Amino acid sequence: MADVPIGLLAAATAILVVVLEVFVSYRTYAKYLKWLVVSLLAYPATALIVREPWGEILKATFIPHIELSFGFLFIITGVFGTSISPYMFFWQASEEVEEEISAGMIGADGVARCTPAFVRNMRIDTVTGMVASELAQWFIIMTTATVLFSHGIRNINTAADAARALEPLVSSFPNAGQLAKDLFAIGVVGLGLLGIPVLAGSAAYAFAEAMRWREGLSLKLNQARGFYGVIVVSTMIGLGMNFVGIDPFKALVFTAVFNGVAAVPLIFLIGLINRDRKILGRWRGGPLSQTLVWTTFVIMAIAAVAMLVALLAPKL
Repeated sequence: MADVPIGLLAAATAILVVVLEVFVSYRTYAKYLKWLVVSLLAYPATALIVREPWGEILKATFIPHIELSFGFLFIITGVFGTSISPYMFFWQASEEVEEEISAGMIGADGVARCTPAFVRNMRIDTVTGMVASELAQWFIIMTTATVLFSHGIRNINTAADAARALEPLVSSFPNAGQLAKDLFAIGVVGLGLLGIPVLAGSAAYAFAEAMRWREGLSLKLNQARGFYGVIVVSTMIGLGMNFVGIDPFKALVFTAVFNGVAAVPLIFLIGLINRDRKILGRWRGGPLSQTLVWTTFVIMAIAAVAMLVALLAPKL
């Protein structure tokens, strides 16, 4: 069978995502998006069929290697930016509001009346998602380092390149290489279908709030044209990047680094809100929550500032 042109696949994916996000109800769409999270399991599965130096991996995990070079700090800031991204602040908060609307917790005055059970479930959902995503990221970094990087494969331009490069390097058992390639590809496709609507939706929520437009996936298209317009336009811009010669991996890295820097002042504001009883009332963050927020702020601020100092130091 002839290979399907990548441009056609990209266009079909973008159109599918736009149609689902704009025309399918929030309750239905969210239900299927949640199932796409299962694709995260593709990454630990890939790692487990590869012969890995587990002792060395665990040592490096808890005693990381640190350099003060610009290149190292640049990547570390990007890693932080993929884990704690500013767009997720908008998406997470907005989707909790969507859940409250779906559960009938928003009164006619627009005030949410959350029950302790709802807040408890929200915390469980958030923590579970955080742990699952970080484990998946750990497995991705580990597999990339031990299989690709250790074999001198350091020029990956697309996810397809990474999947293909895995195949000849994995020989744990017969057809292990093909299985590793297929699992990695499944993970990329599944997370792509999950990530595109999240990224486009986050942009729409942020832009609509700034412009004071009606917003929300719980609304119909004719009730929030500007909000859905941002989703369509941002998705089409992302699609267009595939046809103008922009390196997608480099674009992702630069975006992640920008997110790692931009997240710092936002986390500072979240830290202030988290401890403010006037804003959150009885739902204000406890000692553990406040400690984690401010620890995250300090670590990410140090990484971002150190990166900028390393960049400017040779010029001073």
